[in-house]
Amino acid sequence: MMNNLTQKSFYEETHTVFGHHDNKILQWIFSIDHKRIAILYLAVMMAFFVTAIFIALSMRMELFSPGQQIMDPNTYNQAFTLHGTIMIFLFVVPGIPAVFGNFLLPLLIGARDVSFPRLNLLSWWLYLLGAILAVTSLFVGQGFADTGWTFYAPYSVKTGTNVIFALSAAYILGLASILTGINFVVTIHRLRAPGMNFFKMPLFVWGLYSTAWIQILATPVIGITLILVILERTLGIGIFDPSKGGDPILYEHLFWIYSHPAVYLMILPAFGVVSEILPTFCRRTIFGYRSIAVSSAMIAIIGYLVWGHHLFTSGMSEWTKIIFSFLTFFVAIPTGIKFFDWVATMYKASIIFSTPMLWVIGTIITFAIGGLTGITLVTLGVDIHLHDTYYVVAHFHYTIFGGVVFMLFAAMHYWFPKFTGKMYDETKAKIAFVGIFIGFNTLWFPMFLAGALGMPRRYFDYLPEFTIYHRVAGVGAVITVASILFMLYVLYKGIKNGKPAGNNPWNSTTLEWQISSPPPLENFKHIPYIDFGPYEYENGKPKRDLSKIIQGEGNESR
Repeated sequence: MMNNLTQKSFYEETHTVFGHHDNKILQWIFSIDHKRIAILYLAVMMAFFVTAIFIALSMRMELFSPGQQIMDPNTYNQAFTLHGTIMIFLFVVPGIPAVFGNFLLPLLIGARDVSFPRLNLLSWWLYLLGAILAVTSLFVGQGFADTGWTFYAPYSVKTGTNVIFALSAAYILGLASILTGINFVVTIHRLRAPGMNFFKMPLFVWGLYSTAWIQILATPVIGITLILVILERTLGIGIFDPSKGGDPILYEHLFWIYSHPAVYLMILPAFGVVSEILPTFCRRTIFGYRSIAVSSAMIAIIGYLVWGHHLFTSGMSEWTKIIFSFLTFFVAIPTGIKFFDWVATMYKASIIFSTPMLWVIGTIITFAIGGLTGITLVTLGVDIHLHDTYYVVAHFHYTIFGGVVFMLFAAMHYWFPKFTGKMYDETKAKIAFVGIFIGFNTLWFPMFLAGALGMPRRYFDYLPEFTIYHRVAGVGAVITVASILFMLYVLYKGIKNGKPAGNNPWNSTTLEWQISSPPPLENFKHIPYIDFGPYEYENGKPKRDLSKIIQGEGNESR
């Protein structure tokens, strides 16, 4: 751990990797300041997010009526592969940890930066390299892969599209994720402010900590799997190709050994965002702090043991199916603990319905639907009927978009004043939330009905009796995309013309709100001694004046 003088010298001499730059662009892309790196991630991710939602909108327009509308079947296959790859590997998986984890983790634990600032910058460069490689594959040979974002073998071995480019991009993005996870674990263990033990950390830090271990332990599995597919395509070895003695089911096991923990990699930081916003706008200490913290670790642990529920129809013994089904039901327990604690925090509270709080309430509703419909999919008899139907598509999007992405939007609104020092138009932000919430449910809920009636997913065409469901979903898609664009416009106008927000506009009690907005280069002039919890309210107000503690008044500091 760097002491105060060493770290100050470090920043004065190496604010960027190669020293001081006069060019502002170079100052940003070579900066080792964790806050700038977070904003770099945010800028690139939002560009890809907007691209991905327009690809999804084009697919909805194609499916508005039976038969071909605006694209042929091969283009459709490439479109849903590109949409899934961008959303999963470039936006949802890295989203909250890379942006809000990078920006806020040192602030929340009273540190001046992450443990390895240069490694942090390398992670962003690797992320950018993977993104560029994925985009490049669109314009080389027969275009982007048409396998779906899961790259299932043996088709991914045999297709003539640029699977190797897509796999290489995913591999590089995974490497960036591993490095970020290592950085976060070491930072949390080594750079917490004096007196801050694990049960005095904000719950968002608990979410990041659990996520980081998944990044470190699970991501290498998918890296090895992707390399094996590349080797099979280039060298012709028979690992997954059954015509050469390989086993395509092996690919499914290896893929989901990573990809199901990755679901919790996505959602655990989002749960942490909920746990930060609730006490602020309920003006009370969060109910069940320790149970929420421990449940994050339990979800991460149990999440490693449930990958087999993706393979119930692929062929496995009945006892194996029963074990995976039981374990998947079991993972609902720590998730349910969080929900009960959140609802208990809101019970009889004087709730302030600002935009971030609306996003939290919306997320609790949509993620609950996603979670409960997931229970039906791990019920063995029901899954045989619903597997690979639009029911799975709806469940997945209620979980990932209605959970992770909604909470990313909540985080954008909650920490917007801290990032920018300004405030957005609250009324317009609420209108954007209502539009997205209505559009989202109009888009995805009909797919539960279509899937229950047998509509298979990933199909270019469909029978006429499913037309009504696709048309309602198409209307919902237009509302959702338009509302997202309006939300981004409101935030952009806040950056350009917003009123000064002050240091702590939400009257919150965690450390990041006790310093200037935006935070200074080294975050804290005095690192405080933490002998208090992160959410201490009394009679609807913060229990103590933390700004004085941060400034070194009335408490021991280093």
